[in-house]
Amino acid sequence: MSKIKVSDLAKELNITSKELLASLKDLGVAAKTAASSIDEESAKVVRELFKPAAAKVETPLPPKEEPIIAPKAVAASSSAKGLVIDTEDISVKDLSEKLVIKSSDLIKELMKRGLMVTINQRIAAEVAKEVATTLGKEVTLKLTKESGEATMEHHKIKIEKRALRPPVVTVMGHVDHGKTKLLDAIRKTKVAEKEAGGITQHIGAYQVTVQGRKVTFLDTPGHEAFTSLRARGAKVTDIVVLVVAADDGVMPQTIEAINHAKAAGVPIIVAINKVDKPGANIDRIKTQLSELGLQPEDWGGQTVTVPVSAKALTGIEELLEMILLLADVQELKADPNASPVGVIIESRLDKGRGAVATVLIKNGTLKQGDVFTCGSTWGKVRALLTDTGARLEKAGPSMPVEVLGFMDVPTSGDLFQVMASEKEARQQAEQRKEQQSKILRGKVVSLEDFSKEIKEGQNLDLNLLVKADVQGSLDAIIKSLVDMKVGNIGVHIIHSGVGSINESDVMLAMASKAIIVGFNANFDGSAQNLSSAEGVEVRQYNIIYKLIDDVKLAMEGLLEPEYEEVVVGHAEVRNLFSFSKIGTIAGCFVTDGKMIRGLQMRIFRDKAKVYEGKMESLKRFKEDVKTVESNFECGINIPGYTDFKVGDIIEVFEVREKSRK
Repeated sequence: MSKIKVSDLAKELNITSKELLASLKDLGVAAKTAASSIDEESAKVVRELFKPAAAKVETPLPPKEEPIIAPKAVAASSSAKGLVIDTEDISVKDLSEKLVIKSSDLIKELMKRGLMVTINQRIAAEVAKEVATTLGKEVTLKLTKESGEATMEHHKIKIEKRALRPPVVTVMGHVDHGKTKLLDAIRKTKVAEKEAGGITQHIGAYQVTVQGRKVTFLDTPGHEAFTSLRARGAKVTDIVVLVVAADDGVMPQTIEAINHAKAAGVPIIVAINKVDKPGANIDRIKTQLSELGLQPEDWGGQTVTVPVSAKALTGIEELLEMILLLADVQELKADPNASPVGVIIESRLDKGRGAVATVLIKNGTLKQGDVFTCGSTWGKVRALLTDTGARLEKAGPSMPVEVLGFMDVPTSGDLFQVMASEKEARQQAEQRKEQQSKILRGKVVSLEDFSKEIKEGQNLDLNLLVKADVQGSLDAIIKSLVDMKVGNIGVHIIHSGVGSINESDVMLAMASKAIIVGFNANFDGSAQNLSSAEGVEVRQYNIIYKLIDDVKLAMEGLLEPEYEEVVVGHAEVRNLFSFSKIGTIAGCFVTDGKMIRGLQMRIFRDKAKVYEGKMESLKRFKEDVKTVESNFECGINIPGYTDFKVGDIIEVFEVREKSRK
């Protein structure tokens, strides 16, 4: 990373090096003299801090006259009760002006949270409120109807139910149970032979015609994609077709698919495949389904089961009829005349055509030439294509189309929305691009959060995903948790299984706002990194009663974080220096770890503790420093304490929240 000298930057900004050093100190940037160098990122922040001040002197325009770019640029208003923010985000400059605080103080507070922002960057409304509260200012969040309906995190699309729309169906099931073959069989029997376009291409979704009506199938790779979309707030599926092989029965991935569908609240139709095989046993499948809470209709339950053979092309008509029947019961509707809104199903970078994506239209009718915004990108519809490669002029609700015209490749699950102008679309995409992913990510509940909500009087069930090393342990844990009840609060187990905690578990927990509880269960692959990145809490235990106790305490509202002391380093006192104004400074040598200013410390003499307090002063030669590493000398001063002795051992420690085992 390139660096710049403090003296050079001061000259560039037309201020003294002393003024610049003072500002850098406020921002927490380490720079001691005019000859010190700072990184370009810090320099950029400082430039932003000093430029607006100069601009205001030259052109003293009132703040209200500045943002006339777009309606959403007016991000907040002041009221008697403090500041009201009625959009998803607000610029650092606007926030500092409206709160009447220094922009440098605001940027400094954001830096403490790990956010390197400039004065013109926009931050999420939730972050703005949090920072303002820390600085003693009151902020109220009040999203407008417009902004609330188009948030990136939650696709809460207001749909006027004016006309029936085709159902959207996702096919799921265990590997090798014939999911792909069933989709191929449906496509072969129901996609019109005369459809124009030539080469069939995979766009992740397609439509078939049944009895003169359309049905949309999402051809996505299993329940992982289904849950990934839902975890990002996109509810795209109306019906799940669960494929179970008649000769193989219910398998682990079948159970996962059922739990994913149940967690999404989507009705399930079971397609019992391979009924033409010699070992097929339909009654055994129905018994297994009943044990999982899917009681077949002909056994007095509500789950539709259809025997099919993808290979022999039998039962396909009956399956499609049942899909239409279930769609009629749900009365799926949309408004084809509304402003077009959709969800990204798949996306890729095509060598000849640039960024392309499959969009499932949720509402309205998308036309060629429409300008749109989608996540952090935008574009103009250059072409609409079906899965057969046929060109379309327009696409209505529940129709999957491949869209050409994106500036960049969007992410699966992103909200696709048609805008009034290119300027507005570009602005919205740029605002979203500036926001960091950690700001946008929704907060996932922890056991402590749940416990706190119970204390505050909120009544809700605790969503858990349970993994264990062996079936016996899993059965014992499930039985204990299911029977647990505190008042009207219960435990809802969205999924359980034997084996490691995998990425699919993390995505399901994220989508369902659940906590993962593991008993002797380790992470599989990059599941741990994913859980950390997405903020999903994973609790690992090796004692069953400890697991049960923690869940029970959380439900009673009594679970508090456990803390532990972690020793950071030791130093030995080797010299003593006395100063009339300061007192005694202990000249020390760091024997292990490191000394950190601001942490707690203890002084030991002949293994007996003689003092405990806070390390308020740490020096290296004459300079105040924050950290001194092992095998270096340092000076330690404690205001009001002079009883240092050569040979004393200084121990520095910090109190951290303990991870529960």
